[in-house]
Amino acid sequence: MDKLVLDQSILDCLYDGLYVLDRERRITFWNQSAERLTGYSQEEVLGRPCSDDLLMHLGERGEQLCLERCPMALAMADGQVHEAEVFLHHKEGHRVPVRLRAAPLRDAGGNIVGAVEVFGDRSPHLAAQQRIQELERMSLLDELTRLPNRRYLLEQIKSRLHELRRADWPFGLLYMDLDQWEAGQERRSRPRSEALLQLVSRTVAHNTRAFDVVGRWGGGEFLAVVPNVDLDKLGKVAERYRALVAESALPGPGPEEAVTISVGATMAREEDTVQSLIVRAGQSLFLSKEVGGDRVTVR
Repeated sequence: MDKLVLDQSILDCLYDGLYVLDRERRITFWNQSAERLTGYSQEEVLGRPCSDDLLMHLGERGEQLCLERCPMALAMADGQVHEAEVFLHHKEGHRVPVRLRAAPLRDAGGNIVGAVEVFGDRSPHLAAQQRIQELERMSLLDELTRLPNRRYLLEQIKSRLHELRRADWPFGLLYMDLDQWEAGQERRSRPRSEALLQLVSRTVAHNTRAFDVVGRWGGGEFLAVVPNVDLDKLGKVAERYRALVAESALPGPGPEEAVTISVGATMAREEDTVQSLIVRAGQSLFLSKEVGGDRVTVR
């Protein structure tokens, strides 16, 4: 395969948008993800200046970056990598929040001949930040793990039970607990125990769907409220959490410390109360613990 074709095929496989400018800031390459994120096709942008009513990056305060602080222009001017969080102009007129990185391109002699920019949609990241800020404001966030706290989880379960009875919207509950947590407390320092909790929290939080809620119930226990699933899918979500935590480890000093969780999973029923649902999930968790932990029990 021709190297140029191969290189373009690789760049088109990237999830993030990528484009290249020459020294005159004309667009010379535009990958498929750039098309998806901006709405502009290659045919519409190639050969045009990037400031030609195309992306028109705005800063956090609404300033036009193309006029003064364009990351691509800065990269070509000083030869450094520049990063920014901006709002680009979509073809349909709206603004899309993106995180970008611009770097200079050099020829074989080391001369700067252009620049490349990689950019990705940060809408989910912004939504998560806003959610955390709102939870903080309402005192619904666990200070240590930065996850929703027990109070918020109870409200979520109550709300989901109401939706189940009113509109037949199914949901499941996962009850997760760190294996050997109490025994480990005796040999770990408090900072080490807290770091382990934070490790598990990050693992589950980063692998949770946008419409699911996972929070800290207390101690080494976590609950996840998982809507729009059946029992089989709920079990797969639980198994994903278990497997991802089992493949995580807390770095030294000393050897890495592995951690596992046991999970109990159950579907909510119309006749459930908040308490009965949590108790049933807890009973499933107990069965996972009985066989040695690092297990999922669905019932």
